[in-house]
Amino acid sequence: MIEKKIGEATQYIGNGILAIGKGAMRFDEEFMVFLQKYQIIGLAVAVVIGTAATKFVNSTVTDIIMPVVAVIIPSGTWQTAMLEIGPLKFLIGDYVSAIIDFVILALVIFLAVKYLMKGDMGSGKKI
Repeated sequence: MIEKKIGEATQYIGNGILAIGKGAMRFDEEFMVFLQKYQIIGLAVAVVIGTAATKFVNSTVTDIIMPVVAVIIPSGTWQTAMLEIGPLKFLIGDYVSAIIDFVILALVIFLAVKYLMKGDMGSGKKI
């Protein structure tokens, strides 16, 4: 009698588990849906291309533009210039150098994007 009840309970639980599992996806299917829904592959490609673009822009600024800027801007210790007011030390030279680097990087990125997007201009899109 007890074995019959245990057998019925096992069958009942097994049928319930099968009913729950009917709508469930396999792991690989669910993973692919996740990748497509959140566009993970596109994000990964964007990160890789962004990393390469960062190296390109930094190399362009450091190796091509900054030697020209070094000729225009007097060399010396201006980058280590400091303004001292009491106990405060303001690194003015370092700050000005960071501003110049930022402006040059922004200009290079602007020109690169403008050049790369030139092909989109014919389609009616504006930048």
